[in-house]
Amino acid sequence: MESKNKLNSGVIFKNAKKTSEKSPDYKGPVNVNGVEMEISLWFKESQKGTKYFSASFQEPFKKENQVMTKPNTFDTHSDFRIDSKDDFLF
Repeated sequence: MESKNKLNSGVIFKNAKKTSEKSPDYKGPVNVNGVEMEISLWFKESQKGTKYFSASFQEPFKKENQVMTKPNTFDTHSDFRIDSKDDFLF
């Protein structure tokens, strides 16, 4: 299967189909060590007011008639903070 993204890169789009607070704010396809994955991002703010994204990686959704390959195991949830004091531009 040919990769859509360059090695260890990807794209993220605002989630236009967000249906609840649990739905990600942003999502998109990424290439992680040569494996096509999807990233989901939730925009959050800490109790002290620090803005950050919470991230989750998962295998892309496959329709029932598509063959699933061996599942990949990654740390599926990690938080990372943006240290800039500026507001986000998007």
